[in-house]
Amino acid sequence: MRVAIYNSDTQESKRLKRMIIQGLAKEGIPYDEEQPDLVISIGGDGTLLSAFNHYEDRLDEIRFVGMHTGHLGFYTDWRTFEVFDLIESLKTDSGQSVAYPLLNVEAKFSDGTRQNFVALNESTIRDMVKTMVCDVYINAELFERFRGDGLCISTPTGSTAYNKSVGGAIMDPKIVGFQLGEMASLNNRVFRTLGSPIIFGKDAVLTLRLADDSTAVLSCDRTQIMLGEVRHLTELTYSVAEQQIRFAKYRHTNFWRRVKASFIGGEA
Repeated sequence: MRVAIYNSDTQESKRLKRMIIQGLAKEGIPYDEEQPDLVISIGGDGTLLSAFNHYEDRLDEIRFVGMHTGHLGFYTDWRTFEVFDLIESLKTDSGQSVAYPLLNVEAKFSDGTRQNFVALNESTIRDMVKTMVCDVYINAELFERFRGDGLCISTPTGSTAYNKSVGGAIMDPKIVGFQLGEMASLNNRVFRTLGSPIIFGKDAVLTLRLADDSTAVLSCDRTQIMLGEVRHLTELTYSVAEQQIRFAKYRHTNFWRRVKASFIGGEA
């Protein structure tokens, strides 16, 4: 088994990286940042998001382990004082893992180009200049015309992130699907949307068709997709991705304990 480390830029994360590399060498476990079988993320959920993006083209071949240097996140199981316990777990690794669904995003632009993205947490589409207008299709059938600030489409594990702040529901990560949440929708006698989150199953396809004069901006996780002056978004299609993210299941913290610790209080 080949191991790589993806760390944040803090001194503590760099110190832990050195400790782990020394421990791996002592146990004869190869360190390989190019072709790893397992990636240890040191930092927080943001660092793991960056690690996910860095190794996105190898998701079928690798598993992740998260070590947090601050508050317990939703993707980080190990604490900074557990370096040697983690290395001990690596020695007895048998390939065990837990997998979570990802979000596939297909974007079409006014110049005829297309791009595909995969999101771990969410994708957002919003307009900072004016009211965003788009037609919402569910499985190729028109459902509603949305007017408002924007829309947030999230994965089950990402449902505790930005989705929750816009009033979305928290989804059990064992559900294979995704969620649509509204951002400040216009609802009055003239304009009407459903006004509540929608949770889709694994086979659903969500399509958003934007107005011709749209100035909406697309983001996937923390990355904003640059559009430039010569093109704008015309259509977005969302579905459950074929890929999944896998975490090494040495000691994967219960999701609902994380939710309780993060939003209610108590130990995770």
